[in-house]
Amino acid sequence: MSTRIGIYGYGNLGRGIENAIRQRPDLCLVAVFTRRDPSTLKIGTEGVPVCHVSDVDSFVDKIDVMILCGGSATDLPTQTPELAKKFCVVDSFDTHAKIPTHFDNVDVSAREGKKTALISAGWDPGMFSVNRLYASAILPDGKDYTFWGKGVSQGHSDAIRRIDGVLDGKQYTIPVEAALDAVRSGSCPELTVRQKHTRECFVVAEEGADKARIEKEIKEMPNYFADYDTTVHFITMEELKRDHGGIPHGGFVIRTGKTGRELENSHVIEYSLKLDSNPEFTASVIAAYARAVHRMYREGMIGCKTVFDVPPAYLTDKSYEEIISTML
Repeated sequence: MSTRIGIYGYGNLGRGIENAIRQRPDLCLVAVFTRRDPSTLKIGTEGVPVCHVSDVDSFVDKIDVMILCGGSATDLPTQTPELAKKFCVVDSFDTHAKIPTHFDNVDVSAREGKKTALISAGWDPGMFSVNRLYASAILPDGKDYTFWGKGVSQGHSDAIRRIDGVLDGKQYTIPVEAALDAVRSGSCPELTVRQKHTRECFVVAEEGADKARIEKEIKEMPNYFADYDTTVHFITMEELKRDHGGIPHGGFVIRTGKTGRELENSHVIEYSLKLDSNPEFTASVIAAYARAVHRMYREGMIGCKTVFDVPPAYLTDKSYEEIISTML
């Protein structure tokens, strides 16, 4: 049975969702919704309409799962609860500290509309979350560590671009190798934020801009760079486009723990990702969870869900017989 998909928002993630659908014969793209003038937007799938977001209600019975591709800061906190009243939805809300509040808001709406809504699908939150849960259940006497990178932080890059005198910029989050080695040794080190990651910035400044001031503002920016050892490089726009045009990312989830009567045996569980394209991979995760949401809805599992609620077998289009014979 094909799952009919709507894409709500068509930026990097929306384009990634469109590509992910092409790889999955059981998913079918029905429509793309945008806040822009639809006539100005050309998508990659022929025959699929591009509609203004104001027309979304006319697709209530034509879409099985609406995938929301807006930002976590201002879009998803309002879009997901509103659309969950009318559609089964999946979003990639990734502001970790606000997930419980977002969950509660979406749950009220989804139950009101008798729909299934899954929030915070992606790789962190998402795949990393599942691995943290598995690892902590397996090694209860232990400690979790999460490292991100090397990769482009889109939020931090945007913060750089907002500084007066900056034309463009990219910021990379980089794990500190010594910290990774210490964790992998099983010694359960106590690590500060500064000890775990460094930040490297590549900045294109306006002609005549005060580069010393820009560098100082970056390094002292609270909540972004002040707590990290940060390096700032000033480069040309040509160099930025040539050398930093992609959106790679990745990271590691590691749990170290002990077992035995005297806790004499040490163990390390590690899950890692190395991604050429953060939005393309995130979209691939979301597409799998959209398939699961449709199945859960058909089975009457309404309300807000997370990756913790989804049986692994619901993520694949393979039969149960096939997965137990080839993967178990």
